[in-house]
Amino acid sequence: MNIWILLQGFGFGATMIIPIGAQNAYVLNQGIQRNHHLTTATICSFLDIFFISLGVFGGGAVLAQSDWLLTSVTLGGILFLSFYGFSSIKSAFRSADNETQATTLARGRRAVILGTLAVTVLNPHLYLDTIVILGSIGGQFEGSDRISFVIGTIMASFVWFYSLSIGAAKLAPVLSQPKVKKGIDIVVGLVMFVIATSLAKGLLV
Repeated sequence: MNIWILLQGFGFGATMIIPIGAQNAYVLNQGIQRNHHLTTATICSFLDIFFISLGVFGGGAVLAQSDWLLTSVTLGGILFLSFYGFSSIKSAFRSADNETQATTLARGRRAVILGTLAVTVLNPHLYLDTIVILGSIGGQFEGSDRISFVIGTIMASFVWFYSLSIGAAKLAPVLSQPKVKKGIDIVVGLVMFVIATSLAKGLLV
């Protein structure tokens, strides 16, 4: 295994994964709520394994030629991000009693899994970052070097998602304070709306 290429993969993977987006905002919120946050981090990491491997080992060309698939994912992403953004803004201005009740109702593992899948699979940026960009970079390597690159990018994914999830859970007593949480919900909601708007503009170009 080539350690230098593995480190390159880790660096490129971190560059693609760390910037704030719908997926990171969702992981952060689950961590603050301590609501199956490790399950959320695990799903995000394993999905990255699938999509990064698909891109590096040849899936990028297939995706690039499938305009209808990209359009369908984008439309689904716009709808989901708009709904999630609205829910976050609504949560920011919800009363304390309603907030407690909503949090209790939201603790089902199935709901968390479905939410994680939606915010990941319906995010077109995922396909651009993992399959197209990382796929094209990793595809330049051959044999064991390509495997080293993939391992590095996957390591970055696991380190980031678990660090974000566990860190948010550890800081939950601070981050879950009413004023702080209200601010986070507003920021998350705005981020969702901005991403949804940018995706909509992309379809019109």
